[in-house]
Amino acid sequence: MKYGKKYAESLKAYDRSKAYDADEAMGLVVETAKAKFDETIELHVRLGVDPRQADQQVRGVLVLPNGTGKSKKVLVIAKGERADIAQSAGADYVGAEEMIQKIQTENWFDFDVVITTPDMMGVVGRIGKILGPKGLMPNPKSGTVTMDVAKAISEVKAGKVEYRLDKTAIIHCPIGKKSFGKEKLAENFNALMDAIVKAKPAAAKGQYIKSVAVSSTMGPGIKVNYNKA
Repeated sequence: MKYGKKYAESLKAYDRSKAYDADEAMGLVVETAKAKFDETIELHVRLGVDPRQADQQVRGVLVLPNGTGKSKKVLVIAKGERADIAQSAGADYVGAEEMIQKIQTENWFDFDVVITTPDMMGVVGRIGKILGPKGLMPNPKSGTVTMDVAKAISEVKAGKVEYRLDKTAIIHCPIGKKSFGKEKLAENFNALMDAIVKAKPAAAKGQYIKSVAVSSTMGPGIKVNYNKA
């Protein structure tokens, strides 16, 4: 495979066959992120579970210690007092049926997260087939269906991430930006890995953490040595 010049340079900076300790891996992923923009650093974890089995799903949310480095736009679907609270709490957009219609008729998606109250789920459900494939459907497990809309907004703005298993038993999740530096990235990495380990399904057998790697938006993947599960 032919690589671009910067990518090829990055590959020379480390041993691709080696798994590095977390701190060293974070230093390398920062060093090999050579794009002109502030690249996102992403964690990739392959798990020893069967994603086809309902009792072996791995999913959860947490607020990263140092956030994600990305400001997220929040849409809150609520009425009355909860709508007023959402507005005061810093939601970017607040509304009810009119927001559902805007999404349906204008293909409007100028938001990253949808938060709603339980009583509005019937309304939001009308566009479940639109929101679902985009990963935007509110869910009680991710804290986006709640009466405490202020807390939900605060957590999203503070850097809450949702991690979930894909069809190939891998979790892909951002842990920050290149500009964070290796110390802050390591803190976020450890917090997310601890959460994934704690989320181990009771039905999972054998080795749980199969492999761990980190990469930047335009850079190569770097293996991480992780022996806590």
